[in-house]
Amino acid sequence: MTDSLLSIRDFSVVYDVDPPVAAVKNVTLDIKRGEIVGLAGESGSGKTTLAYGVQRLLKPPAVITSGSVMFHDASGEDIDLHALDAEEMRRFRWDKISMVFQGAMNALNPVSTIGSQLDDVFLVHRPEMNRAERRAAVIELLEIVKVGGARMRSYPHELSGGMRQRVMIAMALALRPQLMVMDEPTTALDVLVQREILRQISDLRHEFGFSVVFITHDLPMLLEISDRIAIMRDGEIVELGPAERIWTAPKHEYTRSLLRSFPRLTGEKGVVVR
Repeated sequence: MTDSLLSIRDFSVVYDVDPPVAAVKNVTLDIKRGEIVGLAGESGSGKTTLAYGVQRLLKPPAVITSGSVMFHDASGEDIDLHALDAEEMRRFRWDKISMVFQGAMNALNPVSTIGSQLDDVFLVHRPEMNRAERRAAVIELLEIVKVGGARMRSYPHELSGGMRQRVMIAMALALRPQLMVMDEPTTALDVLVQREILRQISDLRHEFGFSVVFITHDLPMLLEISDRIAIMRDGEIVELGPAERIWTAPKHEYTRSLLRSFPRLTGEKGVVVR
């Protein structure tokens, strides 16, 4: 079995507007089994477009113009994601690759309980499960993400932002995927809650062995949790390497600029020049 879980080769996406905009340009990237890969860059660098494109979630005017995406299943099967038809791709998502979308904690249905929304995942993707089995699975998920099974009867507005985000992580974990893509999962959360969520993602990765692609503009955050980091700029990966090397010896000037853009908590005070 190959060590690579997902192989992206020469992948490009263009927004077909006037004039056309090249959002992702010939990206090649491998995601290994069990690792956390951070995808960093400023807004508009192509991070989310790449993640959506890989999973065929893009909508017009976005067009995939080149490249391939191969998923190396734990069973030993190699799956060409762009060769799957719409129904095959629908079944593949959440089962093999799940995603926590940007702003997802505000995307829960406000008139349905947390339990019923998690139950829907099993109802659609695991139709062979009976009601008692689905209920037990929902309670187990809520316990795993430290929300608690008693909360299955709660509505989203009765939960804090951090708890809603944990519910979204539980939803992404429901079918035990091999890869979880997380797009800015800690946006709008305070620093302490962010730390709790990050610690939990790391713990769950170790417990269940899935890989993570973690998308954010917050490079210092990625330095703490990632095994490797890919830096994106203008639709291209300009630097890729182990997190420690990105921190201690960045090779690209853009990476150095990103690192300098975050204030340090120690050292001498700087002078702002206007």
